[in-house]
Amino acid sequence: MTTRIKDLDILPSAAEKEYCELPKISLDQHTGNNRKLYIESYGCQMNYSDSEIVTAVMHANGFDTTSQPQLADVIFLNTCSIRENAEQKVWKRLKEFNILKRKNPQLTIGILGCMAERLKTKFLEQEKIVDIVAGPDAYRDLPKLINDVNEGSKAVNVFLSREETYADITPVRLNSNGITALISIMRGCDNMCSFCVVPYTRGRERSRDVHSIVAEAQDLYDRGYKEVTLLGQNVDSYKWQSADGIEKVNFAQLLERVALVNPELRVRFSTSHPKDITDEVLYAIKRHDNICNYIHLPAQSGNNRILELMNRTYDREWYLGRIEAINRIIGTDCGISTDIITGFCSETEEEHQDTLSLMQQVRYHFAYMFSYSERPGTPAAKKLADDVPESVKQRRLVEIIDMQASTSKARNLEEIGKIHRVLVEGFSKKSTEQLMGRNTQNTVVVFDKKHYQMGQYVNVQITDCTRGTLMGQGID
Repeated sequence: MTTRIKDLDILPSAAEKEYCELPKISLDQHTGNNRKLYIESYGCQMNYSDSEIVTAVMHANGFDTTSQPQLADVIFLNTCSIRENAEQKVWKRLKEFNILKRKNPQLTIGILGCMAERLKTKFLEQEKIVDIVAGPDAYRDLPKLINDVNEGSKAVNVFLSREETYADITPVRLNSNGITALISIMRGCDNMCSFCVVPYTRGRERSRDVHSIVAEAQDLYDRGYKEVTLLGQNVDSYKWQSADGIEKVNFAQLLERVALVNPELRVRFSTSHPKDITDEVLYAIKRHDNICNYIHLPAQSGNNRILELMNRTYDREWYLGRIEAINRIIGTDCGISTDIITGFCSETEEEHQDTLSLMQQVRYHFAYMFSYSERPGTPAAKKLADDVPESVKQRRLVEIIDMQASTSKARNLEEIGKIHRVLVEGFSKKSTEQLMGRNTQNTVVVFDKKHYQMGQYVNVQITDCTRGTLMGQGID
């Protein structure tokens, strides 16, 4: 049976999706502040992390959050530009919120994040449906921008900083289960992949102070959190040094410092770049049981000509060499996921088959799979023709999804009878009599609730599976 494109159960949970297009909304806070903020976040985990920073800034300036936009004094949409579909959803939501604004003229609407940076003043001058436009490096300025609006002015700040990391701001955890949390370790990207808008919407790479990262991880553990995910557009290029130049820390060393906060604090990270992930990082994972055996390593394509057009700066052979190193150093049970773009400019049928053969050779646990979506302003949009017909893109995408569905199911079948250590994150989607969590490879595991509690580590013996989920029974 052919897999539907919208059938995504072969992917990790929505909380871990690298390019999630379902928005996260703010929850209700009641700390006594008399103004209400509603914030809706789209896109990658970095956006969700940024929304927690925005909420902290707003909280310090007299705002609580609400889950109901009709009760808000300020509405922010924290946006994504990675795909056209994500932007179209934001335009639709802005029109819906402007219906609220007609009923409540005092309502302030702001657009934040990558879409704000990419389109800048179009929102203010052409569409005239927002009051505030703020890029990813302008969140400290939001209270001032709101005051400008209250005084009758439109407000915009899309300045990209070479220093801003928000290291001194303690995020307000949104949509938190109190168990897992995101920690941003760096901002921006120096890789110039031809299809990607991120370098233009988030600026150049800059790494956050290592001590502030470790302190945040320690604080989260002290407050009962059991897992942190270190975030960056390319975590492997994390590089920080003290002002005097004496202390220098790379990503492998940072990973180890966070792991040493407590052996009961699980550590994940995302995303790695194939050209930068080092053996030093892999050995750090091997040394520490609490660093999860899971690596997201985007391939994008299995063909060297396409990789060169994408400006990925590695070839198929280099990529497979990194996969071999992961299997050799960490073990063949290390969870590996990837990003795949099909139908990139001028991609031939033979080159598409190279991608399928790469997937077959690596046997990914999960994959995030998309047909190519041209983004205005990128090198590909300027220099390459988007010449693969949409019908061909969609057919190739279905073939890739079918390939991954088969591999994911086969991988999960291999786990039946084995015992996995699972961190309980909440109830399963189908029943409050079952709990769900993830193993070290980032696979969702569902099992009967019994006497187990959220935030507890449970050894689960696997008895059954789907292509996206393992099922089993807890073992005391």
